[in-house]
Amino acid sequence: MMKSIKKYFYLLIVVVLLQACQDLDEINENPNYVNQTHPQLLLTQVASSAFQVQGTSPLYASRMLIQTGEENDYQYFKWGNGSYNTYNDLRQVTIMIEEAQRIGSSNYEAIGKFFRAHYFYKLSLMFGDIPYTDALGGESGSFQPRYDSQEEVFAGIITELDEAASLINEETTIDGDIIYGGDPSRWLRLINSFELKVLLTLSGKERVGEINTAAKFNEVYTRGPLISSLSENGQLVFVDQQDSRYTEFNSSSYGSSMFMSATFIDLLQELADPRLFIIAEQTPGAASEGKPINDPESYNGGDPTANYSLINETLVADGNISKVNARYYTDPTTEPHNILSYWELEFILAEAAVRGWINSDAPMHYENGIRANFEFYRNYAEPYSDFLSEDFVEQYTNQEQVVLPTGDQGLSIEYIITQKYLSSFLQGGWTQYYDYLRTGYPDFAFPSGATPPTRFVYPNDEYNNNTTNLEEAINNQFNGNDGIRELPWWLK
Repeated sequence: MMKSIKKYFYLLIVVVLLQACQDLDEINENPNYVNQTHPQLLLTQVASSAFQVQGTSPLYASRMLIQTGEENDYQYFKWGNGSYNTYNDLRQVTIMIEEAQRIGSSNYEAIGKFFRAHYFYKLSLMFGDIPYTDALGGESGSFQPRYDSQEEVFAGIITELDEAASLINEETTIDGDIIYGGDPSRWLRLINSFELKVLLTLSGKERVGEINTAAKFNEVYTRGPLISSLSENGQLVFVDQQDSRYTEFNSSSYGSSMFMSATFIDLLQELADPRLFIIAEQTPGAASEGKPINDPESYNGGDPTANYSLINETLVADGNISKVNARYYTDPTTEPHNILSYWELEFILAEAAVRGWINSDAPMHYENGIRANFEFYRNYAEPYSDFLSEDFVEQYTNQEQVVLPTGDQGLSIEYIITQKYLSSFLQGGWTQYYDYLRTGYPDFAFPSGATPPTRFVYPNDEYNNNTTNLEEAINNQFNGNDGIRELPWWLK
């Protein structure tokens, strides 16, 4: 009897296990448990992430903001390790490309290549050499990718952007597109324009692998099409809905111990630039005296090299320092954020013309850039639009200290980069800082002995998880010194 019970019990277990396996197979085959998705869903997610404002760190480094509540590492040029979190974004891009190839959609594949180029560009400028060719191979068991040289990475980025441009089908609408509403022709303009940005970043390099930098720039410029108006900006427009509001909306740091830097404020005042009123608040002292908003003397910034507590005890205590304009953290849709704008492209073309890379009118591109940025603020900072009228813009661009000088390449580039800098507050992430490293403009004050860093230290996790490849990359670039002031290839 006992043997019969045991036999029955074991048989019951086998039946249960077989039924469980059958149920699992049904789940795996159930269409509600798919492991594939249309790339349009991924595009919405990828674009939303990529186009967000990159926060205040680049503004401290670029002498636009100062901190008075504590010592800010970016303000005092003391930063250390960077992050490889961008590779998480690249994994989503990789899936989008794979899904695009699965359904035979060249447009989604092209946009995926653009985002790959965008993210690898950011990563390489942060660190130098990075995993590129072997990156994102975790699915196939490659968890310790080798490092490509920065030159190889940039050559790859340029090639991928060429491929992306060739893949765009302008006759097929792109669903899930929160940037251009499905218009592939505007994606093509962004792809080509971004390639020009990448190439100008390498203005100090005659060649990138087999690519002649200046000749390639002229080739892309000639083939076009390029961004030609504000309506073609590579920008994310925010809406007043959960998870879709302006990235800095409701950020408490703006209303506490964060203030404007004298570097930025002084430049705007020297040029009688009305963007001062749009970006900054009057000092509390000027506001209490009832001074008009458009009085440049109503604004003041703090020395970014001074001790933060000293600024707090003097300028803050005396009500003589400006905060960031409240619209940036109280208005949920204050202004779109640009990966690449029409005005930035015009400044890029102006510099390329000055360098002789293209046969075009540098003053025209330069003035187009200024006018476009004024128009952008006129559209999105409406309470201040009276200070940005066409008549005022005409007066501004005709000032001697604004008109682009000719005959002196260095001076012309200084003017171009200065105007590009003034147009970049909370736009374009670290672009203005990299422009400073590349050109030396505008002049940044820094604490004695703390020259501006040229890169980030590699992430600690990489030291633990990919030691051999990381150490080889550090030795190849910096003779074993993973420091923030080591020169990566693009700056040598």
